[in-house]
Amino acid sequence: MARPTTSPAPSAGRRPGSLKNAEAWVFDLDNTLYPASSNLFAQIDERMRSYIADFLGLELDEAERLQKRYFRQYGTTLRGLMNRHGMDPRPFLDHVHAIDLSPVPPDPALEAALARLRGRKLIFTNATADHAEKIMARLGVGHHFDAVFDIVAAGYLPKPEPKIYRTLVKRHRLDPPKTVMIEDISRNLEPAAALGMTTVWVRSANPWAAEGAEGDHIHHVTDDMVAWLEETGRQD
Repeated sequence: MARPTTSPAPSAGRRPGSLKNAEAWVFDLDNTLYPASSNLFAQIDERMRSYIADFLGLELDEAERLQKRYFRQYGTTLRGLMNRHGMDPRPFLDHVHAIDLSPVPPDPALEAALARLRGRKLIFTNATADHAEKIMARLGVGHHFDAVFDIVAAGYLPKPEPKIYRTLVKRHRLDPPKTVMIEDISRNLEPAAALGMTTVWVRSANPWAAEGAEGDHIHHVTDDMVAWLEETGRQD
């Protein structure tokens, strides 16, 4: 099992807080709470393409190009479709998350690692609370989490829009210097660090998730989140 690694020390003004003093842990969902190797996004991508093709009357190849362009430009494909085409987000979200979750098995090691972490635990996701709850049920970890802050709670504004991080902090009464955020997309950690949170980047094989990872908003880096949590728990 790969052991966790830590990035170089961040510059002054963005130094992380002590993990031992953490009072809240904010987890991304997809490709973070479960590993990217589960490849659920291949299913989601396919369902996005088919929805966009039907909604806009496009060929699948053209729908895929539009999907990827909006993801990079707006943070989520959904936001691009809403901004540019006035799409109702609810049918889209229902469609793209109607996937086979069997590639995500129960994870007793994750469950045990979460049990050792002191403080509240929340999910912060660009997906829906329903999708998050189904994933947590598959993993067997839902009882560890106090809340899910999803794309609906965010007013359909996706990470890394700074406004929704402030909403998250206010709504769930987080103290940023005593909050740890764990996420697989590097740029989504930048607003968290700017608020004073300690950040953990879960590295994967997705090159777009690593864009900007050399920045000082990354405080800890791991190839294996469960191993990192286990190590953190032992240090408590």
